[in-house]
Amino acid sequence: MFYLVGLGLFDEKDISLKGLECLKNVDKIYAEFFTSRLFGSSFEAIEELVGQEIEVLVRGEVEEESKFIEEAKTSDVALITGGDPLIATTHSDFIVQCSKKGIDYEIIHGSSILSSAPAISGLQGYKFGKVTTIPFPDYNFYPKSPYEAIEENLKMDLHTLVLLDIQAHKDRYMTINQGLEYLMSIKDDLDREGLITGDTLAMGIARVGSRDVIVKAGKISELIDYDFGGPLHCIIIPSKLHIVEAEYLVEIAGANPEILQEN
Repeated sequence: MFYLVGLGLFDEKDISLKGLECLKNVDKIYAEFFTSRLFGSSFEAIEELVGQEIEVLVRGEVEEESKFIEEAKTSDVALITGGDPLIATTHSDFIVQCSKKGIDYEIIHGSSILSSAPAISGLQGYKFGKVTTIPFPDYNFYPKSPYEAIEENLKMDLHTLVLLDIQAHKDRYMTINQGLEYLMSIKDDLDREGLITGDTLAMGIARVGSRDVIVKAGKISELIDYDFGGPLHCIIIPSKLHIVEAEYLVEIAGANPEILQEN
């Protein structure tokens, strides 16, 4: 039997009771933390909670070898990951492999940034458009697609959740500040007037699921130097606001009250 278990957003206390019961009873537990990780918890704390040793896999062992799938033919094996386990397409492929090989499986979901960030932003969930991710730039790699995705959403009066790159193997996590700088750099590279400028309303959200979560709204030019603290971070670019959304941004996220008149 193969179990795919989501750990949730921030620390070991986010694991569901169903997930905890599963992890206490399987024969072997593997973990991958390159798509997400729990910043409010240590690896040792998770092991102590579940009462078992956990083998952490590197990316190649997860995406290429998938040895836990073979082991699940004869024993109960769990793979744990931060967030919800099926948000990453890598993980959905494991379920396909199990189906093809006749291996029984169970998915135990966890809280996800895709639902939690829009929820804590105070914006209406059904008004979100396409999600986009800003990557760390590299040699000959500086895609404009994140900027373009936000523009397309704005044209349709839709909010945008912007995820920020995670390179856990390098202990490298993009900040809100870096993400906003990336967007402004693309704006400067365009040969046209873009919809996203330093005056565009944005939200920076840090450490969702923790007690010291930050939800801050303001112009990009105001947020680009704001200290959001440690990871994980994400950005939301709101579109046209309903009055209830605008009031939330003012009262909870510290936005300028002028947005109440603008919307």
